[in-house]
Amino acid sequence: MKAVILAGGLGTRLKPYTTVFPKPLMPIGESPILEIIIRQLKARGFDEITLAVGHLAELIMAFFNDGSKYGLKIDYSREEKKLGTAGGLGLLKNRLKDDFLVMNGDVLTSLDFSEFLAFHKRTGSKATIALNQRHVDIDFGVIELDSDRRLRGYTEKPRIDYLVSMGVYAFHESILEYIPANSYLDIPDLMKRLLADGETVNGYIHEGYWLDIGRPDDYEKANEDTENIYRELGVSIDGT
Repeated sequence: MKAVILAGGLGTRLKPYTTVFPKPLMPIGESPILEIIIRQLKARGFDEITLAVGHLAELIMAFFNDGSKYGLKIDYSREEKKLGTAGGLGLLKNRLKDDFLVMNGDVLTSLDFSEFLAFHKRTGSKATIALNQRHVDIDFGVIELDSDRRLRGYTEKPRIDYLVSMGVYAFHESILEYIPANSYLDIPDLMKRLLADGETVNGYIHEGYWLDIGRPDDYEKANEDTENIYRELGVSIDGT
């Protein structure tokens, strides 16, 4: 099975940590975030990984090399300019076949990647998005008025539930037809292109652990509870 990990971002929300250090190499306990992801993918049967790199690419390439120490093959796609979360896939048109996984290089999740990809294959669609349930508690009474400003509804301190993208996707190779060569494109815009063309995009709801290490608070939270996080992710804390 094939996976593409997006590891080329600047990590601006994690500054100053990422000024001289790429975000995917930021440690969670004893291991970099990206190493944890690679070990999870290996455990789920993935044997080929392409790392899409850009910012401080040499450090990432030197750390992971060809992937032999993890028992799989790692190669690299280096972006010389910003291409967005989807645009970089346009550089891989000769390397991506059938169905493949794409994910951000800063995501910690207990999602079963192989089952997710298998679900995607069963649907026969071009794209599937991994989703996680989130909640927002409103601390006020929420008022609903009609066009004449008459009260229609009054909800005291409601809780709003919504689904968010986890930054993990499954794509069929035919999706590459929607990605122009060497042009900037983000995944949300790619999904809109699919919908505008009448294509089906599926969602896969994951109810387990998920944390996007995008902000200093998230990163510090992950390191405060490393032992439990490693247990949630199904990897050993000593890196084996």
